[in-house]
Amino acid sequence: MCVCVNWSIMLKRVCLLLLVVVGEAAEQDGLIRDHSCMSGHPGVPGNPGHNGVAGRDGRDGHKGDKGDPGEIGTCGATGHSGQKGDKGEPGALGLAGMKGKRGDGGERGSPGKMGPQGVPGPVGMKGQKGELGLPGPQGIKGDIGPQGPEGQQGIIGYQGEKGFQGALGPPGRPGPKGELGPPGNKGTMGHRGDRGPKGDKGDRGEKGDMPETPQSAFSAGLTESTKLPAANAPIRFDKVIYNKQNHYNPESGRFTCAIAGAYYFTYHITVFSRNVRVALMKNNMRVINTMDKYQISEDQAAGGTVLHLEVGDKVWLQVFGGENGLYADSDDDTVFSGFLIFAD
Repeated sequence: MCVCVNWSIMLKRVCLLLLVVVGEAAEQDGLIRDHSCMSGHPGVPGNPGHNGVAGRDGRDGHKGDKGDPGEIGTCGATGHSGQKGDKGEPGALGLAGMKGKRGDGGERGSPGKMGPQGVPGPVGMKGQKGELGLPGPQGIKGDIGPQGPEGQQGIIGYQGEKGFQGALGPPGRPGPKGELGPPGNKGTMGHRGDRGPKGDKGDRGEKGDMPETPQSAFSAGLTESTKLPAANAPIRFDKVIYNKQNHYNPESGRFTCAIAGAYYFTYHITVFSRNVRVALMKNNMRVINTMDKYQISEDQAAGGTVLHLEVGDKVWLQVFGGENGLYADSDDDTVFSGFLIFAD
């Protein structure tokens, strides 16, 4: 164990010993002087002496006694983690621990290599008689052996399976005609034959009766004399464009149904100088309405719908309201049309 010597403390102790020695000597000297001269006064203190020669270095002195242990100091701050030391030598083998619990079964490994063939086992017991197998194929016909002695007539056996068809023998004499047998199964369809030659063109037949198709259609427009018609009355379109069946009356402006069925009616009007509102009428009931507000120059408006009519129903176009700008001239037309789509 290394002991660190505090040289300053030892030097102080040496100085204190010297002072004690000097003090004792002075006291003895003072006692002698007091006996010789009791009435003298103390003299003036002398000047301090010069510094003495430095003592020897105490490092070559004898080792002092071990000092008393000091008090336990306060805990210092936690030091930084030191560097990782070298790996130690493995310790001695410890005692065997208790047996652990059995672990869960692992996944099945891949099959190993085939091991050596085992010793043959003992011969097993004789098995039960198997079921009768299927008859084997017919063997090759052998040569005809010598004819043996005629035996006794045996019992009639079971009918055997039908043998293979033998070779076709020579044709025999034609027998008598037998009875008509049952009809056979229908045979497969034969191959399609070749196309035959084109035949001669036949005579032209008589002209047949043409079915009569019901017809009904009309188209009529306004003229200079019928433009700007009166309101709340049928518009009289007197410029007839088509009216072969005469189902439209240009004098009244009404169309009268002569064939029951579905009809399509349409109108195209020109508007000038004033607003206009027209309605398609069927037997005094409004079906559709069209309104156009006049803005500048000439306007165009149109409307159309499909109606089912019975014989005698009437359809027409008329103006509603006080204003009436329904117009027509040589360059602009207002037309009302209708036709039968299909009869009932």
